[in-house]
Amino acid sequence: MSGHSKWATTKHKKAAIDAKRGKLFAKLIKNIEVAARTGGGDPAGNPTLFDAIQKAKKTSVPNDNIDRAVKRGSGAEAGGASYEALTYEGYAPGGVALYIECLTDNKNRAVMEVRTALTRNGGSMADSGSVAYLFDRKGQVVVPRSQESGELTEDTLLETVLEAGAEEVNDLDDAFEVISEATDVVAVRTALQEAGLDYDSAEVTFVPSMEVPLDAEGARKVIRVVDALEDCDDVQNVYSNADISDEVMAEIDGD
Repeated sequence: MSGHSKWATTKHKKAAIDAKRGKLFAKLIKNIEVAARTGGGDPAGNPTLFDAIQKAKKTSVPNDNIDRAVKRGSGAEAGGASYEALTYEGYAPGGVALYIECLTDNKNRAVMEVRTALTRNGGSMADSGSVAYLFDRKGQVVVPRSQESGELTEDTLLETVLEAGAEEVNDLDDAFEVISEATDVVAVRTALQEAGLDYDSAEVTFVPSMEVPLDAEGARKVIRVVDALEDCDDVQNVYSNADISDEVMAEIDGD
């Protein structure tokens, strides 16, 4: 879920915890297979594959699993599934918009899982196009504050990425989020690499153009829906225009 608030920080930390449980491995492997099938198996000539591999490595996916996924996707090894990229739109309680990205080898299963996750948690499916216009396609690079060279400051990061196309830098406590145009994400990532700065992930995301502020009760309901969707095997990403303030997130954390 998007939002430059305590919620964004919480999601960043939750991703790290999920990774340790191996929950994200299958989704990351899918991304690698699809990237290799679409743009070839050479990361040097396929930026999408390069970033998918880097994200998998940062999340401790074993190198053997990564290599096999590249080979399956590129056709060098048999056994790769034919994944289809699908998007669904929906609403969480309170009129919060949801934009859901899936990678699946079974469209009927994917839509059933998404619909079930929504309806069982107070949400609903939406017609195509009714939600998508509320989101802008952007580049997102997450950069850890702690670097080998020491503590990274926001000013230093800005100096590094501004000329590469960065539009804004958001503080996520233990990391920074760099937002750019989707077409500039590789340039931002390259600028970080040339400056000797480590990064956690570089990918295209969807940022809401208009947000819905929530109180604690509304935030709990939205988080429940998003968690249910993210637990679906075919769901890769869930984007929301929920605005959960630091104060509301602190109240929820105190439950």
